[in-house]
This record gives sequence, structure tokens and C-alpha cells, in this order.
Amino acid sequence: MGFRKKNKSPPVLSHEFVIQNHADMVSCLAMIILLGLMFEVTAKFAIMFITVQYNVTQVLDEKSDPVNLYQYGPKDVATVFFYLLIAVILHALIQEYILDKMNRRLHLSKTKHSKFNESGQLAAFYLFSFIWGCSILTAEDFATNPTFLWEGYPHTHMVFQVKFFYICQIAYWLHALPELYFQKEDIPRQLYYICLYVVHITGAYVLNLHRLGLVLLVPHYLVELLFHASRLFYFSDENKQKGFTLWALLFVIARLLTLTLSVLTFGFGLPRTENQGFSLAEGNFNVLTIRMTCLAAICLTQAWMMWKFINFQLKKWREHSQNQASKKKAVSPKSKPQKREPTRGGAANGVLKSEDKTSPRARKAKAS
Repeated sequence: MGFRKKNKSPPVLSHEFVIQNHADMVSCLAMIILLGLMFEVTAKFAIMFITVQYNVTQVLDEKSDPVNLYQYGPKDVATVFFYLLIAVILHALIQEYILDKMNRRLHLSKTKHSKFNESGQLAAFYLFSFIWGCSILTAEDFATNPTFLWEGYPHTHMVFQVKFFYICQIAYWLHALPELYFQKEDIPRQLYYICLYVVHITGAYVLNLHRLGLVLLVPHYLVELLFHASRLFYFSDENKQKGFTLWALLFVIARLLTLTLSVLTFGFGLPRTENQGFSLAEGNFNVLTIRMTCLAAICLTQAWMMWKFINFQLKKWREHSQNQASKKKAVSPKSKPQKREPTRGGAANGVLKSEDKTSPRARKAKAS
């Protein structure tokens, strides 16, 4: 990845050059945007990339202080682009100073090496996102009242933490798309789940369903964090597989929770709200077509994930049964000792030995 010492410099803009120096080039671009804050001419454009846009001051009560809330708009594309660059730089730093050092100690194969890097990057992201999402849910009391998911829709206003959370989420998963350029195997699988993340998170953000999206992302990230952490431990020691059992249990619970909350929101909650209709100006998308499309997308995604999960478990079960059968075959010949029949020479020697052991009186009696 980036930030490495190179002995030989490849041709400029070649494949090798981009692989070795992409983080350096991205960091230079981010520094140019930051330097734009120093000049009055470019400061207005640089702020659009760095800070969160579309803030609205709202007074809830006469006695309370005004609250700064945020909406979304076209300028969010620039903000997402800047934090996409930050995600690329952080990706390279984690790879260079943490994962590569661990790979040198473990001496993994090429296949395990790529999976170890993938799990290391995703585990760090899931851990950070899970802690951040839990702090938002605790502060906003999203989890205590389920009706809060659809009451007052459309939810066009967001607090700073919620909007910045979604900006960072979209930026991270978009940064994962160009990172596939540096992969050599298993690209279709990664492309599938990256596109699913981008579509679902962006859809929740644009359709003003950020409350439901946040509540569904937090338990999902917990399950994914447990899976990738268990895979990291498995690569370090193949005997450490207990984490996969807990992950399998939580995976099924997370799928049921996702389906339950989605059906409640799109099937029962939103159809009973006062604001029904479609309006881009008001940010209202509460019509039957959009509700059913969102519910179908979530249900199909959960069904696809369960299908992959069942195939994964069946594959592991078959491998385990084959290993057990091979062990039994290897142990069975050693456990049953073979009975050897005495040879003629051995029988004659036995007779001679028995004759030698007879007493002298018996010998004299036989001679007489």
C-alpha cells in the first residue's frame, strides 16, 4: 500500500506506481483542499468539502436555546468526496503499520493473507462505527421508543452526529470500490456487499429514513465485527473457533430483528402517519410504491444473506464430518491388533523348550 520505502521506482502512472503511491497521491489532494482554507478566494469552496452543509437553526421552545439541525443536499457530494480521501489514507495507515507487521509474524499463505487484510480493515471500521452508532442511539433515545422510527415523518432534520455519521458511512463504502483495483482475487464477493452497503445507506439517507437505518446498522455492525474478529483469531490459531458459534447465533437474531423493524415501519407505522404523499420539496416519500420497494429490498437482502449463511454453515459441517471420518479411519487399524498364527518352526521350538523344561526323572521314565 502507500507510505512504503521503495528500492526501485516504477514508471509514472503505471499499475505498479499507482499501487505503491496511491495513498501518497490521495494525501496530497487532501492537503490541497485543506490549504484552500488559508485564502479568502478558495475558502468558500474548501469549506464545502470539509464541513457539514445545510445547517438550520430551529427553536423548539421559547425557554430553550436554539438548536442547530441539518438537512441534506447536493453539496453533500463534495463532503463525501473529501472524507472518501480520508478513508483511503486511514486504510493505507492501518495496512502499513498494523496489518503488514502482523502478517510478517504469522507467515500466512496468499489466500489467508488477503482474507486477513480484509478482516483487519473491516473489523477496525465496524468497531469504530458500532461505538459511534451506540453513542448516537443513547443520546437520541432511538431504541427506547419503537414508534420514534416513523412518528413525525418525514424526518428532514438531523443533528450533527447523525448527519456526519451517514457522510462517513457513505464515504467509507465508496472508498472501498477503488480499493478493489488493488485486489487480485475474490473481487465479485466484495463488490456485492459493498454495493449493497452503498445502496441501503444512501437510500436511508436520501429518503429521510435515517432513524431506521441507524437502528438497523448498529446490530448488523456488531455481528460483522464479531465475525471478522473471530476470523482474525482463527488465522492466528486455528484452534480458536468459539467466536464463530456466537456469531452464528447473533447473525440469525440480527436478521430477525431487521425484518421485524422493517415490517413494523413500512407495513404498519408509515401508512398510519398523517403526512401521506410524495413531495421532493418537503422530503416526503411516504407512498405505497416507495414503501413496498424499500421493504422488498430489505427482505431480499436478508434472504440472500441467510442463503449465504446456510451454505457457509453446511460447507463447514461437511468439512468437519469429513475430518472426523478421516480421523476414525486412521485410528481404527491401530486400535485393533492382528492375531498372528504360530508357524511350524515356532511350534517345534515350543515343543523343544517344553521338553527341555521336563525333569530328569521324567526323562529316565521315557527312556525305559
